[in-house]
Amino acid sequence: MLEDNFKQDIVNIGNISIVPTLLNVICQTTGMGFAAIARVTEDRWITCSVQDNVLFGLKPGDELKIKTTICNEIRKDPKPVIIDNVSEDPHYHDHHTPAMYKLQSYISVPIIRQDGTFFGTLCAIDPKPNSLKEFRISEMFNLFALLISFHLSAIEQSVENKQVLKEKTNLLKKTVDEKKSIEKKLIEKNISLEKMNSELEAFNYISSHDLQEPLRKIQLFTDTIEREESSNLSEKGKAAFHKIKTSAFRMQNLINDLLIYSKTKFDDRKFVVKDLNIIAKDVIEDLTNEFENKNVTFDIQELGKLSIIEFQFRQLLYNLINNSLKFASPDRNLVITVSAKITNGQLEKLSPLTKYYTITIADNGIGFEPTYSEKIFGLFQALHTKPLKSTGIGLTIVKRIVENHNGFIKAEGALNQGAKFDIFIPIE
Repeated sequence: MLEDNFKQDIVNIGNISIVPTLLNVICQTTGMGFAAIARVTEDRWITCSVQDNVLFGLKPGDELKIKTTICNEIRKDPKPVIIDNVSEDPHYHDHHTPAMYKLQSYISVPIIRQDGTFFGTLCAIDPKPNSLKEFRISEMFNLFALLISFHLSAIEQSVENKQVLKEKTNLLKKTVDEKKSIEKKLIEKNISLEKMNSELEAFNYISSHDLQEPLRKIQLFTDTIEREESSNLSEKGKAAFHKIKTSAFRMQNLINDLLIYSKTKFDDRKFVVKDLNIIAKDVIEDLTNEFENKNVTFDIQELGKLSIIEFQFRQLLYNLINNSLKFASPDRNLVITVSAKITNGQLEKLSPLTKYYTITIADNGIGFEPTYSEKIFGLFQALHTKPLKSTGIGLTIVKRIVENHNGFIKAEGALNQGAKFDIFIPIE
């Protein structure tokens, strides 16, 4: 009988919806017949998820003696182990593990949680030799291990939060005097948990659709082959390489946007009074390559000075102006207007007693349906789905930055007429 903590580990891995897809991609890409995620501790090796095309015989919950596995060595020294052919490998040709399990090829990489602790391994084995030491294979395993780590940490945090909520609920029943304080904390925890679950579901969706193919660095090899072997490729081959490059480029953009999104934390804030006109000018210079072949007019009015988190606000203006450039109408010259004014709370969500610095970015591009004015800020919600145009994260980053400034953002759109974003930042 497995202890409850190991059962929970199996359940947590099982709740990562993209795991079967990742294991299938590994088997198809490498030619390996068996792929698995294992929970590895000092004295236990337990299968959490598996794809077994060679009838190796393991299923989730099954256990191998830890000392019979190479994963035990990886736990002690968390580095990948890759064996193309056991018979020819100088370090593992006499190793007890390949002999015991009759395997000739082996690859395993550590899965490290976001807090730095060791969880287990992502591994694959096969009774025949395979070419596993190629750069694309090792990079694919590394990215998949990171992806599993991201989901696992989020799920474990979710489980922990639910336990905390359960404990606090019990305290609530026993401690009448602390009822109001605990209720407030429970509400905050529920809101935080709902946001995390919502973003995790969105990330599950995008992962299962956009991260199934081998890694972004495949584009390095496709560039080399197209540059040096182009004359040897058929038209069909060239078309296939173009599709690989396109997929890899989109993955790179997605990862870059995710990194930016993860950095816009509320805790990382240092407010300084800055001239918004200077920031807007710098942003437009940074975007020169995006509009040098387009007919664009920038109407940057007097924006004044405001106490802001400078690098975040620069990213905010960059994303909104770049959004206007991406979705310009092909039927007319693009006009992008940036203006600012001081107002009282004009919206239901704003305090009527507070003065707000209201910044408006408007354009005459292709716009969007008014019904999408709230949905447009959701994670991975790209309303216009032409290839490579948007990863669907840019406006989510904008919303988070506005919230980091204790503000509110409102979107208005009219299809084929344009879009407008009003940003309300409270003035202390």
